[in-house]
Amino acid sequence: MPHSHPPVVLSIAGHDPCGGAGIQADIEAITAQGCMATTVITCLTVQDTKNVKQLIPLNRDLVADQARTLLADIPVQAFKIGLLGDVAIAEVVASLLADHPLIPVVLDPILAAGGGAKLADRALLEHIRSQLLPRTTVATPNSEEARRLAGEQSLAASARGILALGCDGVLITGGHESNRDVVNRLYRPDQEPIERNWPRLPGEYHGSGCTLAASLAALLARRLPLEQAVAAAQTYTWNTLSHGYRPGRGQSIPCRFFHRESK
Repeated sequence: MPHSHPPVVLSIAGHDPCGGAGIQADIEAITAQGCMATTVITCLTVQDTKNVKQLIPLNRDLVADQARTLLADIPVQAFKIGLLGDVAIAEVVASLLADHPLIPVVLDPILAAGGGAKLADRALLEHIRSQLLPRTTVATPNSEEARRLAGEQSLAASARGILALGCDGVLITGGHESNRDVVNRLYRPDQEPIERNWPRLPGEYHGSGCTLAASLAALLARRLPLEQAVAAAQTYTWNTLSHGYRPGRGQSIPCRFFHRESK
């Protein structure tokens, strides 16, 4: 591969018309890390910066055809998995990951929208647990998602439960907790967690989880070691949030084109 060719990340996620999250967010975050973004859309949504009003999963065959056509043409260095929509699409994604076991996978297990709308039923949750997490390099749940995935209340127990499902690492973000600072912790099997604290910013943000997961996937595509990639992705994400803006009447949007080390 020529040195001038940027690493390629494949984002498999939903479409957000307001551009705060989903495919658009992933493209921006991946590009900001110096990688090329390719995409497979799993579902359409009717949403704004306040909440998701309707979720429309695409036909599973269409999702599979998007992915397999692209993968047959372009070498991909990392997968980023976001909003899935339903179990049928999750099955397609699990099959794709099984066919490409050497490609790093960042899984953002989106279970609910920032405005509270539920985006995953019990069947999809169980499929994420049994079929996707065992094929994941690092999962990036927020604290509420981690508790739901593991069925535990403490975050340490939740991390142990998620790791026991087979993923190599889990980065639990603390934006939903009540701490003065936002505390993010990276957990890996048989290692002490790595904790980073970030000043809590005022207001609420739409797309922070997508930004973190997509930038992390891009950094892994650039072959950074996991610890270094996780640290850099957090720094980038915090910068995008600290320079965020509020284009509508709901949550703020990360400014993903701002990329400056600040911590």
